[in-house]
Amino acid sequence: MKPSEAMPAAYLRVSTQRQGISGLGLEAQRKAIELLLDGKPYREFIEIESGKKAKRPELEAAIAYCRKHKTKLVIAKLDRLARNVHFISGLMETGIDFIAADMPNADRFMLHVYAAMAEEEGRRISERTKAALAVAKARGVELGKNGKVLAAKNKAEADVFARGVSSNFERLGISQDMSLQSIANLLNIDGVTTRQGEIWYRATISRLLSRIER
Repeated sequence: MKPSEAMPAAYLRVSTQRQGISGLGLEAQRKAIELLLDGKPYREFIEIESGKKAKRPELEAAIAYCRKHKTKLVIAKLDRLARNVHFISGLMETGIDFIAADMPNADRFMLHVYAAMAEEEGRRISERTKAALAVAKARGVELGKNGKVLAAKNKAEADVFARGVSSNFERLGISQDMSLQSIANLLNIDGVTTRQGEIWYRATISRLLSRIER
């Protein structure tokens, strides 16, 4: 980045206050942005808001910053802005340049197409969910009870997975009195992933240890 060039604005969004406090979701977005910018500095704007909400104070602040300093807006994924064609079109009309780390070579036309596809997929998912619930209700399925069964099953599977991960601790020289980041680093270096196949962060290590200690 040239000395006179302003830092780009990085916009990060999570849907819940809990994710904002824990850093869950933010760290993955931050990593994607840092990789895209190749370690160059940037100004960060963090929003804790649903993607369905049109009012985004932090996004508005990021756009204002980009306009003032004639720099670009950077996001990790297009859906961090919105799965809404009108919203994306409105952002394009502001005149600022923006780039998504998950599709860095996309031009404005492709971004518009992607937003349209994401909006349609979101609508279809909603329709399929409503239809499935209606069928289940018609069959007399107790939805609340079924949800509890699924939650219990998921918890059991998570506990089994946690014990499996902990079986690597002795081999890797990990002890539970080490810092969360140190444990995460050792697991990541060894290639041990989370249940979702992702790298470990302090937040996910904390949850892992709480399951092991039960």
